[in-house]
Amino acid sequence: MTRLLTIIGARPQFIKASVVSKAIQEMEGIEEILLHTGQHFDANMSKVFFEQLGIPKPNVQLDIHGGPHGVMTGRMLAEIEEVIQAEKPDRVMVYGDTNSTLAGALAAAKLHVPVAHVEAGLRSFNMRMPEEINRILTDQISDLLFCPTETAISNLQREGFTHKPMRILQVGDVMQDAALFFAERTATPVGLDFSENFILTTLHRAENTDDLQRLTSIVNALNHVHQHVAPIVLPLHPRTRGAIEKAGLSLDVTVIDPVGYFEMIWLLNHCGLVLTDSGGVQKEAFFFGKACVTLRDQTEWVELINVGANELVGAEQERIVQAAERHFGRDVKDSHQLYGGGKAAERIVQTLVDA
Repeated sequence: MTRLLTIIGARPQFIKASVVSKAIQEMEGIEEILLHTGQHFDANMSKVFFEQLGIPKPNVQLDIHGGPHGVMTGRMLAEIEEVIQAEKPDRVMVYGDTNSTLAGALAAAKLHVPVAHVEAGLRSFNMRMPEEINRILTDQISDLLFCPTETAISNLQREGFTHKPMRILQVGDVMQDAALFFAERTATPVGLDFSENFILTTLHRAENTDDLQRLTSIVNALNHVHQHVAPIVLPLHPRTRGAIEKAGLSLDVTVIDPVGYFEMIWLLNHCGLVLTDSGGVQKEAFFFGKACVTLRDQTEWVELINVGANELVGAEQERIVQAAERHFGRDVKDSHQLYGGGKAAERIVQTLVDA
């Protein structure tokens, strides 16, 4: 019996873990211990996802959130280390690129516990992103690298991973598993009084919210698009709300509170375009057949750029507006099976059992 400690802490990780944990429950030979670091602590960002997605209640619940990256990661590292020593797992599994990801992987590696990294090999090539640092370091100390795409495999090969003592496997993307599994379980977000012909927007990356010039340009672009292209619906992250207020800016769009995953699926199903700086939402737009305009200078999901499903526009107001005008109402097709066809969780769990 393989004893697996899974470490999660942020919204995208809850979604990924929901389908992998389900696959674990259906597979003999593996026992999962779930640790939630507390990185996303708002009820709409954390608790609601566990309730909606049917994720088992965490076996271990930490309460670590807020503060600078170093403080948060350091606290997580210390407390996760204690949990590993107490639970004695055969392996630790981490998802994505958050502070929870790095802290979990580093704590395990220091204690000589093997690490599996789901979403390995992703690169934006922007070292100003905390997520880029987290994912690079996590890959270096993991022995099972579960890659979602051919691009991720190529990134690792260029970095010399084929000569290192770890296994690199292209398993597909568990986010597609989740999108397909939960597609029918949607809910209309509270506070929304129209159901179509809108643009779904998310905004939370530090590179945008912590840079006054970029934030101002994006807010001005969103206001213009809302008035002249199509209404914008923006589930507003608490941190982004604070940054906008601190900057003295005014959002003239439809702002709603953060939503659960089923409400997000509803928004993706009914919108005519996605504007985002989120890595996960870029893919979710593709899973639901919607064009995406990404408010960043780089993306980890270059295959979406290559097939014309996504356009990078950075933070320049005119480019954002023009892209919104071009892409609003345009459907996209997954004609290349870019993300594994919804079988990623099954492949991951089988590998864990066989390892």
